[in-house]
Amino acid sequence: MKLSIQVLGFITLLMFIAAGCKKENGNDINPDMPLAEISIIDTAYGTDQQQKMDIYLPAGRNDRTKTIVLIHGGGWTGGSKADLTVAIPEIKKYFPGYAIANINYRLASNGTTHLFPAQENDVKAAINFLAENSDEFHIAKDMVLTGFSAGAHLALLHGYKNDPEKYIKAIVDFFGPTDLTVFGNLSAVQQLILLSVTGKSYEADPEIYAQSSPVKFITAQSPPTIVLQGGADPLVPPSQADLLIEKLQENNVIHQLVFYPGEAHGWTGDNLLDSFAKIKAFLEANVE
Repeated sequence: MKLSIQVLGFITLLMFIAAGCKKENGNDINPDMPLAEISIIDTAYGTDQQQKMDIYLPAGRNDRTKTIVLIHGGGWTGGSKADLTVAIPEIKKYFPGYAIANINYRLASNGTTHLFPAQENDVKAAINFLAENSDEFHIAKDMVLTGFSAGAHLALLHGYKNDPEKYIKAIVDFFGPTDLTVFGNLSAVQQLILLSVTGKSYEADPEIYAQSSPVKFITAQSPPTIVLQGGADPLVPPSQADLLIEKLQENNVIHQLVFYPGEAHGWTGDNLLDSFAKIKAFLEANVE
């Protein structure tokens, strides 16, 4: 049986349309249609069981969609990305145009396992994973690092020290240690924390303390940084934020200090909502 010219033309058109479709997560999609929202949980970026991240890709994303990378706290020896999962809906609400990556990293243990710079290297590996897979995720390589306490320290360290490609467009620092060469002098608590993640005292190995101090790597090319600090923080006191602000000012780096005099090591309620609002305004002003 011979097919008419009209039928042949219709079949050819269908084949052309099918060839123009791409796949995402195994499903055929039309490249002209907006991409759907997708959550990818426990994606491995390394071989260790702790080297995993959760990725939240927004609907309608494209190659200009930036990513907010969340880095949890816990003194480099505890904590998990699960600690920040509860905040994901609020972050999506305030930053609807961003993808979100919530990462784990190897935790130091007993002053002998996964010591510095393991956590620094994990953040580097996670950032590289997101950049290398940006085409697959349909996002840009541009990122905003947001860390809390020890996670803020890791965000600052990566953004100032380990970003030659300039993927990091801004850093959000929630009460992170900034200069470990003096942090250990604050009290016995800070000394014990640093001993557990370095395996050595400052006197025994001052270099690892210096190499792990974000303020030592600030230059005029460092990314814009917003610092959020509680005035009553007993673990990471305002003096650490002061050292950071001083270095940012010396190098003419765009920055903002958001100070809550009565808050300790973290806060909730109206001040947290105020933090989100100020971060949103900072990113809108300083991230293209």
